Amino acid sequence: QLQASGGGLVQAGGSLRLSCAASGRTFSNNAMGWFRQAPGKEREFVAGISWSGASTYYTDSVKGRFTISRDNAKNTVFLQMNSLKPEDTAVYYCAVALGSVVHTHQYDYRYWGQGTQVTVSS
Repeated sequence: QLQASGGGLVQAGGSLRLSCAASGRTFSNNAMGWFRQAPGKEREFVAGISWSGASTYYTDSVKGRFTISRDNAKNTVFLQMNSLKPEDTAVYYCAVALGSVVHTHQYDYRYWGQGTQVTVSS
């Protein structure tokens, strides 16, 4: 089970830190990712991190603003979001990949959290 938290309402230019804690089993051997879905839009990949944390990947729109990290000892993945923009408004989902390397397609992810709402006001 994945529990995402940390979402909320923030003004443009502000920051939020999302957390996703896994319970029931360990995912230290799996890559993990964050996706988001805005109203009326398809779910899109935001960031991913390999099992060790050595490799990360970001969609172009968040590069330089978002940072994904993980703490395998705590079975938790984080998404630090800085310089937020109104277009970052969405429900953010964490997910566990099928393997150890980062994938950008949602069909390569097996377990999903319930989502946390991020709203950025202008």
